[in-house]
Amino acid sequence: QLQAFGGGLVQAGGSLRLSCAASGTTFRINLMGWYRQTPGKGREFVAHIANWGGTDYAFSVKGRFSISRDTAKDTVYLQMNSLKPEDTAVYYCYLQPVITTLGTYWGQGTQVTVSS
Repeated sequence: QLQAFGGGLVQAGGSLRLSCAASGTTFRINLMGWYRQTPGKGREFVAHIANWGGTDYAFSVKGRFSISRDTAKDTVYLQMNSLKPEDTAVYYCYLQPVITTLGTYWGQGTQVTVSS
């Protein structure tokens, strides 16, 4: 189970921090990360972090967002700075096990709204 927290309403230029904790997993986790979705659009990759610490970001958030992870707690964080109205979306956390055939696990979304 993945539980996401931290969404909300913020003015443009502000910051928010999302967190997502995995519980009940019986496997080793490789990737943890975030996608986002706006009405009428598909899910867009935001960022992920591997169990060895490697990160990747969407070009649109690079330099503004920072992803981190507490491996001991199976928790991933997304620090979002310099937020823009176009960052408004429902943010979904996910994880991928080391054993890829187990599939991808998704959390419930958390709404982020950035007002101009």
